[in-house]
Amino acid sequence: MKKDILKQGFTNLVTAKTMAELYEENFKVVSKYVHATSRGHEAIQTALGMQLLPQDYAFPYYRDDAMLLAFGMRPYDLMLQVLAKKDDPFSGGRTYYSHPSLKDADKPKIPHQSSATGMQAIPATGVAMGMQYLEKQDLTNPNVIQSDSEESKLNPITVCSLGDASVTEGEIAEAFQMAALKQMPILYLVQDNGWDISANEAETRAQNAAEYAQGFHGLEAISIDGANFIESYEALEKVIKTIRDERRPFLVHAKVPLLNHHTSGVRMEWYRDDLEEAKSRDPYPVLKQQMLDNGFTENELVKIETEIKAEVEKAYQKALKAEDPTPEDLFTHDFAPTPITEEKGERSPKGNDKVVMVDCALFAVEELMKKYPECLLYGQDVGGRLGGVFREAATLAQKFGDNRVFNTPIQEAFIIGSTVGMSAVGLKPIVEVQFADYIWPGLNQLFTEVSRSCYLSNGKWPVSMILRVPIGAYGSGGPYHSSSVESVVTNIRGVKIAYPSNGADLKGLMKAAYYDPNPVVIFEHKGLYWSKVPGTQGATSVEPAEDYVLPFGQAWVLQEIWKQENVETCTVVSYGMGVHWAMNASEKLGMKDQIEVIDLRTLYPLDEDTIMKSVKKTGKCLVVTEEPSNNSFARALAGKIQEECFQYLDAPVMTIGSENMPAIPLNTTLEQTMIPSTEKVMAKIEKLLNY
Repeated sequence: MKKDILKQGFTNLVTAKTMAELYEENFKVVSKYVHATSRGHEAIQTALGMQLLPQDYAFPYYRDDAMLLAFGMRPYDLMLQVLAKKDDPFSGGRTYYSHPSLKDADKPKIPHQSSATGMQAIPATGVAMGMQYLEKQDLTNPNVIQSDSEESKLNPITVCSLGDASVTEGEIAEAFQMAALKQMPILYLVQDNGWDISANEAETRAQNAAEYAQGFHGLEAISIDGANFIESYEALEKVIKTIRDERRPFLVHAKVPLLNHHTSGVRMEWYRDDLEEAKSRDPYPVLKQQMLDNGFTENELVKIETEIKAEVEKAYQKALKAEDPTPEDLFTHDFAPTPITEEKGERSPKGNDKVVMVDCALFAVEELMKKYPECLLYGQDVGGRLGGVFREAATLAQKFGDNRVFNTPIQEAFIIGSTVGMSAVGLKPIVEVQFADYIWPGLNQLFTEVSRSCYLSNGKWPVSMILRVPIGAYGSGGPYHSSSVESVVTNIRGVKIAYPSNGADLKGLMKAAYYDPNPVVIFEHKGLYWSKVPGTQGATSVEPAEDYVLPFGQAWVLQEIWKQENVETCTVVSYGMGVHWAMNASEKLGMKDQIEVIDLRTLYPLDEDTIMKSVKKTGKCLVVTEEPSNNSFARALAGKIQEECFQYLDAPVMTIGSENMPAIPLNTTLEQTMIPSTEKVMAKIEKLLNY
């Protein structure tokens, strides 16, 4: 092996080892915040980190500080994070040690990832899927600076680093399945130290990662000694070249010892019975001997180690004195700024026909795909054969090809989580969960990866995606096709949420969502798609022009009244199907002059100003939802209104929603008994006005 590679590898390994030793010497200071070091894993991490290029993407896991050093990060950079300092280059003091997010021009790109072990596999595979898409469409990645160097002309790869314990996670299988199925350019590096936390491999795994990978045809796997630097470097060199040239996935299973604590909070002496055996496989003396065998002298090695120790100590003392975040720093980067801040374009062009709501969405996506080659659509059954179970993607695959509109397996986690990776290479994915009832397997990705990426990367990696979710009860859909889930999603901070009541709003919000650099969930009520439910003709609209955009956070006073002193008045606040129940109820009661109806249009951001202004004018308020009202978004909103408008109210703020039962039954009579209706809303309005 070339001496310069050996020297670089030894320098990096010793740096990581020295940092781990310094952390132990200063345990009481450093362990204020949780950290886990790479001690025992340094050889494989260094061998990989040295071979990645600026156009590559990497997803290190929480034990990968030696890998980060090999990318070019300094000890000082990592120490700023271990001490949660303001200038932590990854997160500004927001997240744990070795939880990187990096967008430096001269280093591999590292999107944000969470601590949820194994969850990074889906976003990482999403990056590889995005790389593949860019190549097939002959597009460039805007997050990678193009140059004329020979290295920059090499095809990029994605690396997903995993601990062996995480491979038992179900979402790992989703990632492996898609990588193998689509033959994506990704390397899964599994560092196997034989331990979860206190549970060992005999208790938790039926096979190692390489054996597991054999079940995924098209995912080639090898096992190596990850504690041997030369073996690791040479094996990875071949694998990386294969992925760059042949554009197919690989798994490298590297056996390593764990020579330090699981984390600073879980000490090895509490549970380990194999420490002596582990120490016998330490990669440090192995590499040191390899250096001597390749012509280095003891004095040269001592000099390297002495200089590193001084550098690490100096970095530590400097990091201790670095500035902490201020209270004001809490409130930055929850969202990236959006360019869509006002309603623009023609909402009701003359000569355009009225169209049903589902077609407004379809036409919006079609216009976006015509204009933007980086826009693509995927999910279950949206491909050419069907075009979506609601025909919401009809003809799109035929018009734009199977590379841009395609089916996925039944993998809600992958559908949602892969958008992190797709967005990170400059694409704009529009994805679908077939029914709101099926969103649950994807909530882990939506919560841990999608929603927090912008905030925990300190603004570097907002996830630009649209998640479409057909929702609500319609036509005896039964307990697995009828649920309302908005209260769960509104409790996920870091996503924007639309819930339109008509086609024009849906198209305008879809366009705004496309231009928004943040993640957006759009709830689309199935009962409004074709206006087949009696009383929902208002969901049909003259199709807005292509340039029409409707910003998030602007409610619509759909039925406006004036302030009246001698007549009882009220505000009805709703969204989606509830807007139609409210409008129909006011008409049937003959009280259109007494009832102001507000269509929220978006649940986050929420237009509180419009709501409070109306309630202060009318003195009474009813919040209408299709969800069971206990512990719901609607009940929380009612509480907020009560708090803000208490001195203006002539009655308690009331809510009406579905009955508080576990599920919506299949039988029509039971379904109608469960959910609200125009008649039920009428009765509630009368009760409110007569209070």
